[in-house]
Amino acid sequence: MARYPGRSWAPSASGASDATGSAGSSGGRPHGRPQLPRARRAWPVWHRSVAGQVFALQILVVLLLAAAAVIALVVQSRNDADNEARNRSVAVAQTFANSPGMVDALRSPDPTAILQPKAQSARIGSGVDFIVVLNNQGIRYTHPNPARIGQKFIGTYEPALHGQVVTEHVTGTLGPLVQAVVPVYAPDGQVVGLVSAGVTLANVSTASERQLPVVLGATAGAIGLATLGSALISRRLRRQTHGLGPIEMTRMYEHHAAVLHAVREGVMIVGGDGLLLLCNDEARRLLDLPPDAEGRPVTELGLEQAPLELLTANRQVTDEVVLAGERLLAVNVRLTDQAGGPPGCVATLRDSTELLALSGRAEGAQRRLRLLYDAGVTVGSTLDVTRTAEELAQVAVPRFADFVTVDLAEQVLVGEEPPPGVSLGRMRRAAVAGVRDDGPFYPVGTVLEVVPSSPLAGALHSGEPGLEPDLAEALRWREQDPEGSARALAYGVHSLVRVPLRARGVPLGVARFWRAQRPEPFEPDDLALAEELVSHAAVCIDNARRYTREHAMAVTLQHSLLPRSLPAQNALDVAHRYLPAQAGVGGDWFDVIPLPGARVALVVGDVVGHGLHAAATMGRLRTAIHNFSTLDLPPDELLGHLDELVNRIDQDEAASGESAGLTGATCLYAIYDPVARRCTLATAGHPPPAVVDPQGRVVFPELPTGPPLGLAVLPFETAELELAEGSRLVLYTDGLVEDRDRDIDEGLELLRSALSGPPRTPEQTCADVLGAMLPAHPQDDIALLVAQTRVLAPDQVAQWDVPSDPAAVGAVRADVARRLESWGLEEAAFATELILSELVTNAIRYGSGPIRVRLLRDRALICEVSDGSSTSPHLRYAATEDEGGRGLFLVAQFADRWGTRYTATGKVIWTEQPLE
Repeated sequence: MARYPGRSWAPSASGASDATGSAGSSGGRPHGRPQLPRARRAWPVWHRSVAGQVFALQILVVLLLAAAAVIALVVQSRNDADNEARNRSVAVAQTFANSPGMVDALRSPDPTAILQPKAQSARIGSGVDFIVVLNNQGIRYTHPNPARIGQKFIGTYEPALHGQVVTEHVTGTLGPLVQAVVPVYAPDGQVVGLVSAGVTLANVSTASERQLPVVLGATAGAIGLATLGSALISRRLRRQTHGLGPIEMTRMYEHHAAVLHAVREGVMIVGGDGLLLLCNDEARRLLDLPPDAEGRPVTELGLEQAPLELLTANRQVTDEVVLAGERLLAVNVRLTDQAGGPPGCVATLRDSTELLALSGRAEGAQRRLRLLYDAGVTVGSTLDVTRTAEELAQVAVPRFADFVTVDLAEQVLVGEEPPPGVSLGRMRRAAVAGVRDDGPFYPVGTVLEVVPSSPLAGALHSGEPGLEPDLAEALRWREQDPEGSARALAYGVHSLVRVPLRARGVPLGVARFWRAQRPEPFEPDDLALAEELVSHAAVCIDNARRYTREHAMAVTLQHSLLPRSLPAQNALDVAHRYLPAQAGVGGDWFDVIPLPGARVALVVGDVVGHGLHAAATMGRLRTAIHNFSTLDLPPDELLGHLDELVNRIDQDEAASGESAGLTGATCLYAIYDPVARRCTLATAGHPPPAVVDPQGRVVFPELPTGPPLGLAVLPFETAELELAEGSRLVLYTDGLVEDRDRDIDEGLELLRSALSGPPRTPEQTCADVLGAMLPAHPQDDIALLVAQTRVLAPDQVAQWDVPSDPAAVGAVRADVARRLESWGLEEAAFATELILSELVTNAIRYGSGPIRVRLLRDRALICEVSDGSSTSPHLRYAATEDEGGRGLFLVAQFADRWGTRYTATGKVIWTEQPLE
């Protein structure tokens, strides 16, 4: 919008309206300022650029020339094709008519047999469509279609009988064609036959047709050259008009004055020689320019020094604020010669005096919104009560307060809820934050007794926040802690905002904001901001408190369901570890269960999922395994009963609508016999155990894979391992070997590496395994059970085979008495002999062979009588007149425990007697 030399400017007429539509006292441009006259359109509304007009004219000329050339070629092509077809058909017909043997063939008895092959060969060789030989009556001797031989010739042939050559256009089955008929002369000059040849016009190509692509190519080239020329012209015009077309140029010159004077900013254009070329009304108002300012040097306009320096500095300026009279102006200056334009600059002026106060308030509001946003993001990032209180204190320092203290009820810190409707009388400091470390406030953990008459107690009781803008003049706030208040005033604390922490109407504590180094006191607006901060933090603290309580309840429940101590037994040296997941309690468990015969059962299981439901389900399964183990069932049968139990649990919960079922539980059950050194295992979808031999070699035995509990459709299978003394059996849950960052194969290899090496105790093995494999943030529970095998010494075992003869009972009793004497257990001999007499007698009377007696000296004296029968004896009370039925009753009285277990070949009745 700069005014260029040579361009005319005319003063506006008096009384004309200005660009904004308002009437001025001296015309549309005050002070007689020149304006650009409105250009009158000298062309219709429908515009086209010069380059477009040239291009359209060139295309029209080229298309007309091309059309004329194509029409001429088409006409010429038709004439040439007609002549070519006529000449070719006459030449072929005459050549074939004058061929040797033609006359003899026509006079032969069968002209067709002689002439048909020759006509076909000549037709193919000459390129015509047909060659037909006729007799003088017009009957065909030859034809490309043998079915038409002997038929009348279609066409004019009579002139040929008189020696003429006949050519004519015919539309036959092949389309439009030209055919010729010539006579065949005998040596005496007599016409003895006729020959006709024909060519279709479609099969005749002429030079005119071959010239048609050349004409079309030339046309395309001409159009391309016209396009290129028009593009060059358009580019040149666009460069000269800076990319503006005719319509844009017209609109620019029609409306630039309206735009210039409608803006709310002052606009000034200064030339390279320092002359003011153009300024709008707003610039005149802001700088108080004289009426004849345009065209004069800016140094002679009476401007103040600050804006004058910016207009004459010949540099870019961005939002620089200067004082011009009583106005505060924001000045922007851009040089016009940066992109090859004329020297000079364009300056814009904006009055920011009225916006100064608003900007200050807007900046304060923006800071508060930013503080609230940051508090919403950072406060409550964890479900920890103390950490949430610390986040509240840290987010407010130093942007809102110099010091922040957060005090919470002691019940809240441990996850409990303060009694509703009762004011808090005792709190504990949960968080302190400040701009300095030497603040005058009590440290974290200090217990605060609330004084009932203090403003703090009133705020806690009513829930209303409080503001103390000047602590030096306020007196009541000192009642809470006179000594601490004096220390705070001496430190320089001068203002306080007090906001109770409440959630669901229950008081949780109080947050207090203090100012010391910042001179301005808290204002009512600050009180509203503090309420927003504390209300959000209160909800987060209450959520954290409830989570703490629920998590503590879940952990307590889970720990109560897990073994608190391992039972005493001599078969295995056992160590264990249990680590809950960070996500909460889970359903992993382990167990060590002593069994009859000095055997021990090892159990590891995992219920899918986390939370109270998983922990409760784990407790039910663990209790069921203890109950099933009292029946002394093999591992596969025990898992079968457990699978049925899981199915019933799923059905009951699905029927009640409480849940969709367990969705999965796995279990590994192993029984170790220290006498036979054999371990019997069965698994229900659980990872296999690791076996470490005394030399430190690690193997993962292949067990029959069983489905998880609740999904079994086939019976479970068992596997037996023979373990050397000192071997370590390692049972674990999948949380140890499987994680988000590694798959189970990688985890098993890591476990193999951690277990390999020199012999270690089970306790050291647990520590080494967890140290090598524990993830930084466990996502699942981890249960680890390490058992080192022991073997019952041969001198602690005695066994005898008993014949199926009642007389053999006495010999067995004598042998048992001698063995007990060698063990130093003479005091137990009477009861033991009585027990064995009854059990052996029952086996001989009611059982079947083979019968065997075994004594084990372990933590208790174990007596076992086995036979081949599966019938189990039952304890009953004999009546007074009954002659029998008192044997098992006596056995139960003398033995500490007794029972029956079934084997693959029969049953074993066992008793245990304590060793004192």
